[in-house]
Amino acid sequence: MRQNRVDPFGTLHAVPQRGGWMGNRGCLHDAQGRIRRDHATRRWITCRTAFRGRARALLQPGRYTELFFLDEATAYAAGHRPCAECRHADWTRFRDLWAEVLGDRDAEAIDRRLHAARLDAGSLTHRRRLVPLPVDQVPVGAMIARDGAAVLRAAGGWWRWGFAGYAPMAAPAGQVTLLTPEPLARLMALGLPVQVAI
Repeated sequence: MRQNRVDPFGTLHAVPQRGGWMGNRGCLHDAQGRIRRDHATRRWITCRTAFRGRARALLQPGRYTELFFLDEATAYAAGHRPCAECRHADWTRFRDLWAEVLGDRDAEAIDRRLHAARLDAGSLTHRRRLVPLPVDQVPVGAMIARDGAAVLRAAGGWWRWGFAGYAPMAAPAGQVTLLTPEPLARLMALGLPVQVAI
């Protein structure tokens, strides 16, 4: 089993469940296909699993590592953004909303800012940057960290994340810990559409 399934914390796992989206953080694996690093670039993207009939062998030496996500909410929580090639319309909508809210329009500037938002500055272990937030400010589509698990806020309530899907749960109260990088949560609050596997 390949260690290329991503959880909402951005951690890579070897599990049997398949993903609805593919992603890329550069080449993370060695010549034997073993994961050796968390990321190789600031450009963390989310792609379609099928695009123009292209097919490629997974984990080719020296090529980017194919990562897989349950859904778009998982990819956003992990800190990925839409690919400008295979998801051009999604990227354009994302970029335009980002520019309106945060000022940057170019992919490199967006990636630099998003990278700073997803990882603690100076962390040698690539520790996630988590943000405290009142529960009523968590937008639909964003995830929080609760008792070591990822929890999604969806239109129909709160859902505990798992590789096989979501399970409904009681709404949290008070202060929570935002898992989705803060700039992405801001876009969600303003209407960024997020696909969820519920």
